[in-house]
Amino acid sequence: MSHRILVADDDPHIREVICFALEKAGMQVHSAGDGAAALEQFAQLQPSLVVLDVGMPQMDGLEVCRQIRRTSDVPILFLSARDEEIDRVLGLEMGGDDYVTKPFSPRELVARVNVILRRGRKDEKQTPDALTHGALKLDTEMHLATFDGRSISLTAIEFAMLRTLMAAQGRVLGRDQLMQSAYAGNIHVSDRTIDSHVRNLRGKLRDAGCEDAIETVHGVGLRIGRCTA
Repeated sequence: MSHRILVADDDPHIREVICFALEKAGMQVHSAGDGAAALEQFAQLQPSLVVLDVGMPQMDGLEVCRQIRRTSDVPILFLSARDEEIDRVLGLEMGGDDYVTKPFSPRELVARVNVILRRGRKDEKQTPDALTHGALKLDTEMHLATFDGRSISLTAIEFAMLRTLMAAQGRVLGRDQLMQSAYAGNIHVSDRTIDSHVRNLRGKLRDAGCEDAIETVHGVGLRIGRCTA
């Protein structure tokens, strides 16, 4: 079954270019011209991934992302006409999985979409159905994270990072190893992007009551920490 992708952008030309490229790659594509329409279609379609323009009028992409994240951890790929690092970081901190700046290559956008979708399939094939570290548990088949029985809503990349840290069983992992786990494929991702995802993951674990789940070994990398209730 082909993946269902929702593309939301107020520029009809950009929507046409993206839809054509994704359809050519074998995906089912639906489009929306504003944030309200995107949310309506999202509720109806339950897509595999959302391509979301940051700069839409009335309801921008960040607000659409905020509302989607209330109920879903579907992967979100942001588009923006601005190349400001603060915009990229803000999008990722809001729950985005990746970020592409306009103007972009349709080939690169399709590659990034495929990377995110392949990552989910790779996890299903190579990861045990369940990982446990203290009171922290991951159900990789259901894409469910819990701490002391409390559910933690994670994006696909946050889940992949936590899965990698837990599977390492206390070994220290460098940034490159986390990047590979989250962005399988030859996609360049900045260190700042990875740091944003780690910060979001730590915040969500802390909110669930797991204060010290991710430890930093300065100059080396990260490892799973103490996860007791």
